[in-house]
Amino acid sequence: MLRQYELVERVLAYDPEADEAMLNRAYVYTVQKHGTQTRASGDPYFSHPVEVAGLMTELKLDQETIITALLHDTVEDTLATTEEIERLFGRDVARLVEGVTKLSKIEAMTEKERAAENLRKFLLAMSEDLRVLLVKLADRLHNMRTLHFIKSEDKRRRISRETMDIYAPLAERVGMYEYMREMQMLAFEQLEPEGYATITGRLAQIRSSEGGQVDAIALSIKQALAEAGLRVEVSGREKHPYSIWKKMAERHVTFEQITDIMAFRVLTDSVEDCYKALGVLHTTWQMIPGRFKDYLSTPKSNGYRSLHTSLIFENSMRMEVQIRTQDMHRTNEFGLAAHWAYKHGERPDGQVGWLRDLIEIVDASHDAEELLEHTKLAIYQDRIFAFTPKGALHQLPKGSTPVDFAYSVHSDLGNFAVGAKINGRHMPLRTPLNNGDVVEIIKSRKASPQLSWLGFVVTGKARAAIRRAVRAKERAEVAAIGRKLFEEIAERLPSKIGKKAIKEACRRLELGSEQDLMVAIGTAKIDDRQVMEALVPGSTAGLAEPDHWPKQERAISIRGLTPGIAFHLADCCHPVPGDRIVGIRVPDKGVEVHSIGCMTLASGVDADWLDLSWGERTTGAIGRLRMVLYNRPGTLAEATGIFAGNRANIVQLANTGRDELFGTYEIDLEVSDLAHLTRIVSSLRASDAVAEAERI
Repeated sequence: MLRQYELVERVLAYDPEADEAMLNRAYVYTVQKHGTQTRASGDPYFSHPVEVAGLMTELKLDQETIITALLHDTVEDTLATTEEIERLFGRDVARLVEGVTKLSKIEAMTEKERAAENLRKFLLAMSEDLRVLLVKLADRLHNMRTLHFIKSEDKRRRISRETMDIYAPLAERVGMYEYMREMQMLAFEQLEPEGYATITGRLAQIRSSEGGQVDAIALSIKQALAEAGLRVEVSGREKHPYSIWKKMAERHVTFEQITDIMAFRVLTDSVEDCYKALGVLHTTWQMIPGRFKDYLSTPKSNGYRSLHTSLIFENSMRMEVQIRTQDMHRTNEFGLAAHWAYKHGERPDGQVGWLRDLIEIVDASHDAEELLEHTKLAIYQDRIFAFTPKGALHQLPKGSTPVDFAYSVHSDLGNFAVGAKINGRHMPLRTPLNNGDVVEIIKSRKASPQLSWLGFVVTGKARAAIRRAVRAKERAEVAAIGRKLFEEIAERLPSKIGKKAIKEACRRLELGSEQDLMVAIGTAKIDDRQVMEALVPGSTAGLAEPDHWPKQERAISIRGLTPGIAFHLADCCHPVPGDRIVGIRVPDKGVEVHSIGCMTLASGVDADWLDLSWGERTTGAIGRLRMVLYNRPGTLAEATGIFAGNRANIVQLANTGRDELFGTYEIDLEVSDLAHLTRIVSSLRASDAVAEAERI
């Protein structure tokens, strides 16, 4: 642990104008406040903020950042207050400590409980001052270095997963690759201990067997560049173990198949020398096609700049070479921390566009809603954040829709969803969500999950909930039809049927419950004769064949049942309420509803026909029309105006024929009943734009 004078001397070494007295006061303050608190390692707790402050000195950050690092846990873990810190160390330090504390509170919650308001405040604090994030990254790095002292494996894995998912990507986002690599390495060791041990063991074998080959190759590269008149520094290293593991997983290859395990870095004095060095290397050794990347002319979004190429060295050995200037190297390793100029109150330069945009948005906006509407968090490459209107944060896979979001909030919200507002605008439920979207789910107690949702949802929770709800609804509605059929069957029996007879029938038919019996009847898995025989054995003896059985005494109402669940409206005739309808029971598919005049009914089986009715006040179906319009401008607009005037929504419109005089169209319309559809046809026939109109 750094002693008080050592920490102060480090700061004064690169910032002679730093307030030595304030640094000493902050060191003493954190020691006093944390008092006798200890860490899992047994060390005094104040050793942690002191080490975090030491990490900040390595980045040569200003005294306010060093003091913030010393005090970052005092508000959360001691009796210290933000007001006291502001009084002793100034408003800026208090603001920075508060910003770091907000993020600490977020990480202490479970993933589902994380509150968006805290994250918003952190984003605002970070956007105004990136030092909040720098301190938090150093805090997490030091915690990872001492993670092995925690006895609970579950806790170690949870912290490691959080580090891998949030903090390492954040470090990469601001270009702090050194922090990112070490965090990934330490988290990898906890999350995949066998993989970590295997890869590090193989790397150790390579080092021992090669006997300094990395140094020899680095010397060869330096000599080749020196002969070309270039003054450079060359260093070599093995690839990062986690990087090797990730590459093995992505490419589905073994360790032996990874050919570019060694990487070399060439540091030059200027950008011009970078390109000269690249030319020398490509003429000295064979380059591997497709492996060259120019991040000098096109830097990464976090400001990373370098030339990357892969070469084939002696003995067909592959190696990766990165070429950059000395200044670029420092920026690449430590990102914005490498040149964050606070002493003069400067904003960060424009090298990191995402942060610049964030700062501009925060400067121009006064509430979190506007901030979230425009800001892309983009911490994960494969995850997004979305918020409820009240600020609760939900993490979802990329490509998620409002339906996925609704189910992540609560299963009931997903089941009753009928629409969504994204950032205040009504959007379709299948709209992919973006990072930072505020999603409001519009619900109705009369709504239910739609089978079509399975075509666009991406989360397993949503898919499972939709399937479960659709199956339950289908079962209930098929059972409702089955019960009505059961009542018809029971009336043919010589005696009244009670609960005991039904229970015995289920046993004889090897069905688990009364509802199972009704479902089997509704889906035509068992016929009427089987049901009668199960209820009253011997009751079917001497009965006529099914073709000559008496017809239903009353029609079965389908009112309240859902099209597409318990029954399907036939595409051949498109029946609408008001049509005389019949049903055909299709085994395992429910009931197919046809209008009585449908020509395809001839292919049905007589015994499977059901006499159906729409039931009172049943409304809503899709009717199909064919219309022939005169081929002149405006006729289609006039026809669609008739649909709008009659309050009929167009579901589908297709042009099925066209010549010099006429255009033929088929239209599917949402109508309330037969009378509604008839009025539309009459209106079309009365129009000068329409030559013919008929229902099909």
